[in-house]
Amino acid sequence: MSNYHTTPDGNGSWQVKKEGAKRASGRFNTQKEAMDYGKELAKQAKGEHFIHGRDGRIRERDSYGNDPFPPRG
Repeated sequence: MSNYHTTPDGNGSWQVKKEGAKRASGRFNTQKEAMDYGKELAKQAKGEHFIHGRDGRIRERDSYGNDPFPPRG
């Protein structure tokens, strides 16, 4: 299970990075493009996708695998 993070790259663009990786998996002009790519990677890996805002803080997170804390309901 791999986790992916969509973050600003510091140059006005957005990047998707696998957790623990040194290099980005992809760079994009818009956050939407990066989010779509990160979502697909996380789905394939059955992992989680963390979406960060411009301030670097996590604003959203989605799980696409075996969720250890599924919602009750």
